[in-house]
Amino acid sequence: MLRSQAQATVQIDDDNFRVTEWRFAPGTETGWHRHELDYVVVPMTTGALQLQTADGESLNELTAGQSYTRPAGSEHNVVNPGPDEFVFVEIEAKQAAR
Repeated sequence: MLRSQAQATVQIDDDNFRVTEWRFAPGTETGWHRHELDYVVVPMTTGALQLQTADGESLNELTAGQSYTRPAGSEHNVVNPGPDEFVFVEIEAKQAAR
């Protein structure tokens, strides 16, 4: 199924971090991608996103303000299957913790 692309707006991109706001209208997706950096996701809205991986699909319930982290190497597609816009901020760490 061909879907529209979610809107990605890079807010910060410096030597240490890349911060991107992702806005998912109903039915939009990120497209398949692989994370080259460790990252944190901060949901700005509450709702469900579908995570598609090589191992299958899962529906993940996310709560505004309840952050989570994933390691570099994660490969997936994220889809908004719901009727409302979903927004999260993704923070990628470009350098290892000191």
